[in-house]
Amino acid sequence: MHKQLAVLLALLAALAIISCHAAAASAVRTQVIHTDAGRGLTRRELLQRMTRRSKARAARFLASSSSASAAVTPGQRNGSDPSTEYLVHLGIGTPPQPVQLTLDTGSDLTWTQCRPCTSCFHQALPYFDPSLSSTFQELSCGNETTCVYTYSYGDNSTTNGQLDAETFTFVAADGRTATAVPGLSFGCGHNNSGIFTSNETGIAGFGRGSLSLPSQLKVDNFSYCFTDITGSAPSPVLLGLPANLYSSAGGAVQTTPLIQSPKIPSFYYLSLKGITVGSTRLPVPESAFALTNTGTGGTIIDSGTSITTLPLQVYRLLRAAFVSQAKLPPAPAEASNATTDTDLICFVLPSSGDRPELPKLLFHFEGATLDLPRENYMFEMEDAGRSFTCLAINAGGDLIIIGNYQQQNIHVLYDLVNNRLSFVPAQCERL
Repeated sequence: MHKQLAVLLALLAALAIISCHAAAASAVRTQVIHTDAGRGLTRRELLQRMTRRSKARAARFLASSSSASAAVTPGQRNGSDPSTEYLVHLGIGTPPQPVQLTLDTGSDLTWTQCRPCTSCFHQALPYFDPSLSSTFQELSCGNETTCVYTYSYGDNSTTNGQLDAETFTFVAADGRTATAVPGLSFGCGHNNSGIFTSNETGIAGFGRGSLSLPSQLKVDNFSYCFTDITGSAPSPVLLGLPANLYSSAGGAVQTTPLIQSPKIPSFYYLSLKGITVGSTRLPVPESAFALTNTGTGGTIIDSGTSITTLPLQVYRLLRAAFVSQAKLPPAPAEASNATTDTDLICFVLPSSGDRPELPKLLFHFEGATLDLPRENYMFEMEDAGRSFTCLAINAGGDLIIIGNYQQQNIHVLYDLVNNRLSFVPAQCERL
């Protein structure tokens, strides 16, 4: 851990050297694509994949809780079930070379695979080639002529290479509007190992540290608005606050403080106070949701987790409340692959096609309430000629993770200056 800390301090020193050269960005707009978009998957397959990915992500966060590095989940090398959630498509260099990076609010370093590759995983796009760019800059760390880095993640994935500076080109959703920002530091990965797949070339760090893209772009905030996960429309990402951010908001803007943990400073922690199912507030003390003095537990909001994960005892209370209030017969275990009361719970929908009422789901934060629309916590699907609706919440470890399924069609704003998170319902495809 001390070796990694020394490496990160060297990276921060190099970043300070070039920070005066990096242009501050004004409302940079780009987009992300969900990993399952356009794959032709059934709704049952989508739900199964989201469940597996979020469980794996939570397990890796738990594995990293004793480390100074933040966990991130790239895709799986063996292809059929990647853990990547959203990919940022942008260009690096002059002229721009395309890369697609996993959007990760749980880590800081942005990196992509570069030539010459000592040991690189396969990717569909060509490796970034510094020799083809007129704006590529090698950075030095102290007395070293080059700045060599090693960055590891909670799932034991690693990237090794050289810290360099380049021009990043961000392309907006219209495919025509582009913003070029020079002098951004990034990792040129020459030796990369772990559970990667060909639908990504590296990681885009959106965490709270100095190496992250929001920090380097010197923006006061960033926001995203995830479109329907079962669709194929891209999701907008904004770095910098446009004047009309909430001009078309369909509801009241909710705001809650962001909390920082000294143990894992990259994560965006929230102060969760309680959960309500229908007419019942779960009998869980607020202390059960809190970040402890030792850095365990707490609640984070995460772009890289599919569906919200709760501690086992809280999940069991949530599940029991839904079963008692749903007034629908529970589905057979094989419909949701459920074997215990820690697995997803599904209900059989009436054959008449009626859409029966279901209990509301609300997350109460300090100063704000996330009142989820039905499509953000129930997942409907067909199987063997019958219709089911499933509660898209997982059981996990002590860390509560608010996943991206619950964030669909909600404009989520990270206010980095005032340490606040704001959210409002939105039609994300129209932003």
